[in-house]
Amino acid sequence: MPSSNPAFKGLGNAGYGQQSAAWGAPQYGAPGQYGAPAPHDPYAAPSPYAATGTQYMTMDDVVTKTGLTFLVTVLAAAATWMAVPDTTAIALMFPAVIVGLVLGLVISFKQITNPVATLAYAATQGVLVGAVSEFYNDNFGGNLVTQAVIGTFGVFFGMLVVYKTGAIRVTPKLTRWIVGALFGVLALVIVNLVASFFVDGGLGLRDGGPLAIVFSLVVIGVAAFSLLLDFDMADEAIRRGAPAKFAWYIAFGLLVTVVWLYLEILRLLSYLQND
Repeated sequence: MPSSNPAFKGLGNAGYGQQSAAWGAPQYGAPGQYGAPAPHDPYAAPSPYAATGTQYMTMDDVVTKTGLTFLVTVLAAAATWMAVPDTTAIALMFPAVIVGLVLGLVISFKQITNPVATLAYAATQGVLVGAVSEFYNDNFGGNLVTQAVIGTFGVFFGMLVVYKTGAIRVTPKLTRWIVGALFGVLALVIVNLVASFFVDGGLGLRDGGPLAIVFSLVVIGVAAFSLLLDFDMADEAIRRGAPAKFAWYIAFGLLVTVVWLYLEILRLLSYLQND
């Protein structure tokens, strides 16, 4: 069945069988080039049990690569929190955002499945998470970070259960809705940022008020549903016979969504604590 996920358009029909014989290639039983019948040697045919040399992606590959990617992020975040002073950690936020954004766009648009690229992105995200967590810890207390971590894992495993049980099925229509919501959230964030240069607080989407709380809840909902797309992408890649290295791209997509979800939950909790 054709996929609506743009991540698989480059895969074609990989893993779905061999290509048909080229035009002009001699067929078994057909006359040879000079009219003599072509000899048929049954032992010359390739064995159906012979190894193809291609390693296809499995769920174990996805779990292993994703676990390693998240581990690098956690270690980088912990190192940033413990080894970097408070003032320096805040200064690291901006370069971490820029480097992570550039790496993320390159990996996304070129669909890079190289482990070095994914783990480099994981390290930059770890620095960002560590710096932001330290900032919120200093201003709102350590419980806020703990609550955000618990909330992130709760949403992650909750959406995984929803996906695995089929309570919500990822259809082309749902995919379009989620992608549309993603672009809508991005547009509102940009407009709010631009408006903040002219009006104090911009549109009020990030000032901690009631509208900001509602907007943050919407963003968390969009991020949670984006996890369904990530899970579906992994399953579909396995069904399509994607190469094993594609698991690094799956891990990258999951990391993007989980870090986004964590930062937004952290922001929402800070709004609620101010009330």
